[in-house]
Amino acid sequence: VQLQASGGGLVQAGGSLSVSCAASGRIFNSNVLGWFRQAPGKEREFVAGLSWWSGGSTYYADSVKGRFTISEDNARRTVFLQMNSLKPEDTAVYYCAISPRVGEPRLPYEYDYWGQGTLVTVSS
Repeated sequence: VQLQASGGGLVQAGGSLSVSCAASGRIFNSNVLGWFRQAPGKEREFVAGLSWWSGGSTYYADSVKGRFTISEDNARRTVFLQMNSLKPEDTAVYYCAISPRVGEPRLPYEYDYWGQGTLVTVSS
């Protein structure tokens, strides 16, 4: 399976941006697609997840709940992350990844396949 993240860019604080993750190839044991982010000098952290095994339910990190929305387009095998009310602390490289686990995996080691990342910069 290959994951291609795109859509990052520069936006002012308070603005909105959408990033997408296109999946290709044969996806075996793919139960969850998650978005993570990593800011300079910090560890990679969970942002949002979409659970295919539970019929498309979603879950979020507390830091983005109410501002970010994860969704999917089945026809194009693409998952989107809509980011609203962006803050400078949201600046990071955003990665999409696939996990074979059930439940709500939130740790990087629970994910097997990773995209290359797309940079989101929020200016103050």
